Amino acid sequence: MPLSVKHDYPSAPDESLVRWAQSGDTEAFEQLVFRHRDKIFARAMMMMRNEDQALELSQEAWVKAWQRLAQFQGESSFATWMTRIVINLCLDQLRRQKRVRTESIDEMQEESGGVERQLPVADPNPTAGLEQDELRRRIDEALGKLTEAHRTVVVLHEFEGLEYKEIAKRVGISIGTVMSRLFYARRRLATLLQSLKRERSE
Repeated sequence: MPLSVKHDYPSAPDESLVRWAQSGDTEAFEQLVFRHRDKIFARAMMMMRNEDQALELSQEAWVKAWQRLAQFQGESSFATWMTRIVINLCLDQLRRQKRVRTESIDEMQEESGGVERQLPVADPNPTAGLEQDELRRRIDEALGKLTEAHRTVVVLHEFEGLEYKEIAKRVGISIGTVMSRLFYARRRLATLLQSLKRERSE
């Protein structure tokens, strides 16, 4: 293609932008960043609950994406691929900063066993009747009150759609621990969302 020909970057689909960027077109990559940066930052923020860390990690994710762009084969959408990169960076960061502490409720239940048998019980629906924007705000507020361990499995399972096996592999815990944490996280979220609903209605 002659150098004088200019792509219509804003109107181009992600697939075209990726293909051009893989050929070294930095303007195409900048368009991808512009298009998806808010979502990537939001996912980092959901994981880290710290604006500075979320910004730093989302920026690092874009650097890694540029470096690894040749590896992107289009098996998933570009947005999904980017989300995986930023989540993996967040998980690495959470592991690094993790202090030695006892998650007593998890450990007691895991040692005594039987938690998994409770999982099939239908979860209450704490979000019924809420408007979408208000629901998102309350979910985000409630997520911030969860422990780091519980929030991580909720984000990976509920927002990223990962199976227990994949979560266990990424986080470095057993499948039983994933199930246990999800059980308690969902129960805690339901309680928090009901509490927030009552507070807002008073």
